[in-house]
Amino acid sequence: MTTPADRISAGVDGCKGGWIAVIARPHAPLEVCVFAAFSDLLDALPGDAIVAVDMPIGLPDFTRHGGRGPEALVRRLLGERQSSVFSIPSRAAVYADESAFVSIEAWYDAHRRASEVARRTSDPPRGVSIQAFGIFSKIREIDRLLRDRPDLRTRVFESHPEVAFWLLNGGRAMSLPKKIKNRVNPAGMEERRALLAECGVPPDFLALRPPRGADADDFLDATAMHLVARRIAEGAARSFPSPPSTDGHGMPVAIWC
Repeated sequence: MTTPADRISAGVDGCKGGWIAVIARPHAPLEVCVFAAFSDLLDALPGDAIVAVDMPIGLPDFTRHGGRGPEALVRRLLGERQSSVFSIPSRAAVYADESAFVSIEAWYDAHRRASEVARRTSDPPRGVSIQAFGIFSKIREIDRLLRDRPDLRTRVFESHPEVAFWLLNGGRAMSLPKKIKNRVNPAGMEERRALLAECGVPPDFLALRPPRGADADDFLDATAMHLVARRIAEGAARSFPSPPSTDGHGMPVAIWC
């Protein structure tokens, strides 16, 4: 029988190349890889592996102020870092336009259509932020996978890097932003790298260059996610809300740390 210590776990973040994963195998060094599709990542892991991913899972039919319940709950913990938690709109808005955008004009047209649907399915009416819209395709990728394979819902868990860092930092939000005006902030990155090292991540691993298709901040976020995945495998993680709620397709809706 597999014990928590023997269970493989992975922390995952979306990146330009698809998905960056930091994989922890028993008695082996940490691995970092980029997978083009989330299903490719799952195929590379055993059937009982635990995955924590920085991506919303479970979509509402209608939203209130603050987005989904988990988002509203964790923002109050993060102080000046709360803007990193995007408000995800209704399922209808996320699926409003699935086009392959061939121009920036098409991209903005799709964003407007999604915002129109979001406003009709929210109270007070609210459109879609550019940041949230930018990850819609990845949200749909995981959503379809977990709807088609309900068994994955006990293995794939939503998390968020800044919530993970909040927990690792003794329940205190990080003092420095990871990015400033969409550019990596070296001081904020070093603050997070130092905290990960304090939590047992080998410094030589943290010093690695990210794989092709991923940026340095994606690498650190996936590393934080792997610590959450380990906590879930060990039964030590907490969820917001607790217990998780479910969406109209029966998928759990919670942010874990």
